[in-house]
Amino acid sequence: MLGFLQRRYLDLIGSIYIYNEHRGYTAIDQVLRAVRTRWPDDLKLIGEIEKHRADEEKHYLMFRRWFERRGVMPFEIDRACGHIDRFIEIMFRSRIDELEPERMIGDDQLFARLCRIISLTEKRGYRQVATLLRNPIVQSDRGLMKIFRIIEVDEPSHWAPYDRWLEASSKRDSAWWERTLDGAIHSELLFVKLPLLFFSSRLPRRTEWADAYDNTDRLSQKPTRSAAAA
Repeated sequence: MLGFLQRRYLDLIGSIYIYNEHRGYTAIDQVLRAVRTRWPDDLKLIGEIEKHRADEEKHYLMFRRWFERRGVMPFEIDRACGHIDRFIEIMFRSRIDELEPERMIGDDQLFARLCRIISLTEKRGYRQVATLLRNPIVQSDRGLMKIFRIIEVDEPSHWAPYDRWLEASSKRDSAWWERTLDGAIHSELLFVKLPLLFFSSRLPRRTEWADAYDNTDRLSQKPTRSAAAA
């Protein structure tokens, strides 16, 4: 019984992460297209966002292989468990897929708001990974620990370009109420949604992988060496 509960907990953690990693790189594709259009000569900014995008896809592929080795599919997790989804919907009153990146990039105030959301989300993710690495249940799974160690190394570079743009453009850093909202979204997932999912007997598993219908320009069809090591 204990083994079943531990496996279910790990499957849920993996399912939430694989959803968020897939959501991450597909959403960043929209940002990249817009940034390349408005600032085609800012190779530093473009390169840093490209790395962020590539890392998110790499992390998604690591979690996919982790599930494949377990012989199960992830649980059917939707945007209700997506941190960036919830943040965007509250701050822009629109779903990620309904945003217009070109309009947002053309308005420095809107882009600054997006930068703060991405930065706060990535910093939150970094702190959460540190917590999971100390979790005894997570520590029982060698493969998952390798994945989170890789994410821990990658994560700091993810918020750097957005913070740097805010500073260079003389835009304000995140306000107390934005940080409070970030914490509330995380607490809702951790203390409300995760327990509900854990005890739900009708939670289905996916029947296909999230990347099956990606309309993105895949940066790499092969995993990186660090991803393959997981």
